[in-house]
Amino acid sequence: MVEKLTPLTARHVAAGARMVPFAGYSMPLSYSSIQKEHEAVRTAVGLFDLSHMGEARVTGPAAMEFLQKVTTNDVSALAVGQVQYSAMCTPEGGIVDDLLVYRLADSYLLVINASNIEKDLEWLERHAPTNAAVQNESDQTALLAIQGPRAEEVVSRMTDAPLADMKFYTCAEGRFGRHRLLFSRTGYTGEDGFEIYCPNRAAVELWDSAVREGASFGLTLVGLGARDSLRLEMKYALYGHEIDLHTNPIEAGLGWICKLDKRDFLGRPAIASMKEKGPVRKLVCLRLGPKAIPREHYNVVHDGRAVGQVCSGVFSPTLRCGIATAYVPSELSSVGTRLEVEIRDRREPGEVIKPPFYTQGSHR
Repeated sequence: MVEKLTPLTARHVAAGARMVPFAGYSMPLSYSSIQKEHEAVRTAVGLFDLSHMGEARVTGPAAMEFLQKVTTNDVSALAVGQVQYSAMCTPEGGIVDDLLVYRLADSYLLVINASNIEKDLEWLERHAPTNAAVQNESDQTALLAIQGPRAEEVVSRMTDAPLADMKFYTCAEGRFGRHRLLFSRTGYTGEDGFEIYCPNRAAVELWDSAVREGASFGLTLVGLGARDSLRLEMKYALYGHEIDLHTNPIEAGLGWICKLDKRDFLGRPAIASMKEKGPVRKLVCLRLGPKAIPREHYNVVHDGRAVGQVCSGVFSPTLRCGIATAYVPSELSSVGTRLEVEIRDRREPGEVIKPPFYTQGSHR
């Protein structure tokens, strides 16, 4: 299978990136080292190419009612310029995808996972009424993220968008050169930052501007490796790891994005039932020792027997120890519960901690 390229591939190669296949694309895993790139985002600012992500625009008189039906959160609560984290679920309560919903002046923009673009578009089109239209804009749209404590200083040099007035999970249009782009105060790192949507033809110019303007603020190019360790420190879910078609939002700790008091939506009965009865298993955060590096599918052990598997695991550059997420029986999910992770030929002790692993300005 031929891997797709983003408009910025030449820039990644020129910067010495280690390119890897990801969700059908050739993407940069790292430029220098995952640890250095991770630390740059936590302490200064990092630049990401996220152009592999999917974008779908929903328009028409029934756009809002349609999205109320196919997403778990309350789309009617969005004012123009607001962004919402949500999910799409099957009637059985399994997660089709997690996504962002942007309310714009004349439409809604859905931002979906790269690995799910075809599946999501088919799902949306299958359930769309005749007076709501879904348009796939993924191949025409590039997405850059600038994340870190100094992100606003960098981006403010690139646009006239009202960045200082933008609250978390809001968006606004702004001028960049001859282009009008969409800027949102969102991200997947746990730090302040912006995600910028632009037509493919503007991507290289935007990237070069960010590199130039960010030089004096310590801007670092960041690949998928550090993006993963940054999001895991925040216990942000990654589709195919923490969540999938066999995961109910309640057991994944995503009940807060399921508004059960709104009118019926796909998956509502199954989600409401699990909330009422309580999940059999729960997703937990495990903190391990400084020499333990947990990986996906490693067994989680209690009293000598396997009780679950690691969903995601890394050595945390911020906390200097191993961290992991895992589904375990609900009775073993309380904070302070001692568990073990099988790493090669040994069992490393770990402890269930309150999420997230990392909070701004403090290390647990």
